[in-house]
Amino acid sequence: MGTILRATGSAHLGKKVIGIGIIGAGFARTTQIPAFKDCIGARVVAIASAHRENAESVADEFKIRHVANDWRELVASDDVDLVSIVTPPATHLEITMAALEHGKHVLCEKPMAMNAEQARQMTERAAEAGVLALIDHELRFLNSRRMMRAMLNGGAIGTVRHCNYVFRSDYRGLLERPWDWWADEAMGGGTLGAIGSHAIDSFRWVVGAEISQVFAMLSSHIAERPEKGSGVMRAVTSDDEAKLLFRFADSELTRNTTGAASLSVVESGGHENRLEVYGTTGALMVEETGELWHSPAGSGSWRPVPVDQDSMAAGMRAGSWSRGFTAFSGAVIDALHEGKTTVEGAATFADGYQTQLVLDAARASNKSGCWADVE
Repeated sequence: MGTILRATGSAHLGKKVIGIGIIGAGFARTTQIPAFKDCIGARVVAIASAHRENAESVADEFKIRHVANDWRELVASDDVDLVSIVTPPATHLEITMAALEHGKHVLCEKPMAMNAEQARQMTERAAEAGVLALIDHELRFLNSRRMMRAMLNGGAIGTVRHCNYVFRSDYRGLLERPWDWWADEAMGGGTLGAIGSHAIDSFRWVVGAEISQVFAMLSSHIAERPEKGSGVMRAVTSDDEAKLLFRFADSELTRNTTGAASLSVVESGGHENRLEVYGTTGALMVEETGELWHSPAGSGSWRPVPVDQDSMAAGMRAGSWSRGFTAFSGAVIDALHEGKTTVEGAATFADGYQTQLVLDAARASNKSGCWADVE
């Protein structure tokens, strides 16, 4: 949908331009703003950040006309139709509630909140507001993952026995990398929330079943990082590696199904973001590159599945997040122009709440050393 919108734009001729307000200047700078800038019928009209100098720099780079003094000014602006929250998880509840109070549509970064209780409050308030309220799980919009889901539902590999997710990056592997909110558990930093939320959402969406139990081992391999400027070492309280085991509830595609996830942001080597699903009559695997593979049972090999290449907006850093958000942003703007409060295939606040339940159970498991039920 996003690609068609960019190619024609005819559906939005003569309609109001959707005004977008961005809160946060990190991921927004590399991914969200370039994608929204590429959408016909939309314009980023305001930006706010905890560090005003960052917001000013981004505004200058992308010709954003207004730098808000703080996020409260942004969510109250009449020029803003959609608020995109790209801030640490500890801030999501307050910003989301304020945006909904002002009748704004909301796109919230993952993880949705600090815990399921916060996510529940956000979900209920969004339902009352009757606006578009989504979680940024843009990987759902990759052609390869959509094809995988369609093949699963079409019976390509039978009943699902096991799911596997591998994420490997050295994003935070350098010891001299400065301390930031990502290193702070109290701000919602860490691999479980940032990457684990994607893995959990991918499992739920692809196989169409809820996770019923989880076992987790969270590790912090780098215990201290230098503060920017002073160089004083500061304790890291968040995890940089998460090892997870899952049991799924039975559904149309699952029966006694298990899962595993190995997630690290301190592993050297090639970057990996791989989802695998193993069934009674074969297996499917999708990679970071967007390649999709099928292995019929007994074949002993992986065979490529033809998939249309995902487009990517100009100025983006190459990767699955960029390709996914390019399509997702177009679908969001398309829905808003059509007066819809849903986007087909997107993660809703209700989905974010379900994912948060699993994250909470994972933290409980890590603390107890035992399997935890997902409430």
